[in-house]
Amino acid sequence: MKKLATFIAFVLFCSIGFAQNGAKIDFKAQNNTIDFGTIKKGYDNGVRVFEFANTGNAPLFIYAVQSTTSCIILSKTPETIQPGKSSKIEIKYILTPGPIRKTITVETNAANYDGGRIPLKIKGDVIAN
Repeated sequence: MKKLATFIAFVLFCSIGFAQNGAKIDFKAQNNTIDFGTIKKGYDNGVRVFEFANTGNAPLFIYAVQSTTSCIILSKTPETIQPGKSSKIEIKYILTPGPIRKTITVETNAANYDGGRIPLKIKGDVIAN
């Protein structure tokens, strides 16, 4: 019984170490959220940039970047980001008066997010001129 418990502990320890390997994505924006604050329509172009780095030890692959309505993906990173390199995803929110509450979903091979899917959020308020 003691050998079985030792074996199980060893397997769990090894699997934890294995899970830490691979590509990892870290965004500069706190909580992966960009806050527009309160902005006036016509005084802001609605463009914001999510900057990130691959902090893992394997290439990071960006499979897709999807947004909800009113949000356009202007540019996304090349599909592969090597370990230690940085890149960005540029988005444009179509400014209509009212609250901003949108999510952009990034699909990757990042080991530090469940299924490699990362939700990026934008928030704020747009007021008329």
